[in-house]
Amino acid sequence: MGLKELIFGGSIRGLGSDGGEFDGSIQEWLPIKNIVGGMAITRDRRFIKVIEVLPVNFHLKTPHEQQTIIYYFASYLKIAPNNLQVRVVTQRLDLESYIAQMRRYYDTEENEKCREMIEDNIEEVSFIVANEVTTHRFFIVFQYEPQMKARGGTVRAIAERLSEEADTARRYLDLCGLEVLEPDYADNAVLELLYETINKNTARRVRLPDGVFDMMTAVHGIYGA
Repeated sequence: MGLKELIFGGSIRGLGSDGGEFDGSIQEWLPIKNIVGGMAITRDRRFIKVIEVLPVNFHLKTPHEQQTIIYYFASYLKIAPNNLQVRVVTQRLDLESYIAQMRRYYDTEENEKCREMIEDNIEEVSFIVANEVTTHRFFIVFQYEPQMKARGGTVRAIAERLSEEADTARRYLDLCGLEVLEPDYADNAVLELLYETINKNTARRVRLPDGVFDMMTAVHGIYGA
């Protein structure tokens, strides 16, 4: 049984049934039924594509560059899917690994003055993060619509059609000077994003292990025979 079956229940090859559920289980309340071809399938039979965009500082651009960005972004909106959302995820910067490293330096440092400086650094960084520093991630979210007319109407065909829409967005956003991230394995990226969204606090402390992704890729034949 693959990881996605364990999390979402049912078949990993298509919409399948609602098997794998029991009262009070994660599968019972989780709104995502499956992930196929970098596309999330919801329990109400919607097909969702999420792409992550690296931002630029618009106000640091020249007037000409600003007009270019506005022009190409407006051009994209004219042909973009009807149901399109721009989502911003804001979180406090996580410096736990940095602070843990400084603690290790503190524990091995013999000079008392240096130990005091390390402690001051930890306190200052912690204060700044708690009161000022945040991180932002930007996403464009859209769904499959009947007018897109996926060839054959299969789940895989819909995933490919949404990938085409993502490529179109990527081309226009590139003209705006924006980079759209292209993960090596789209299913893994969507799974990790869902994990971070559903488990906001836990995800800051515990990342999905690399072995989880290896298991998924083995199931889908990427390390294939």
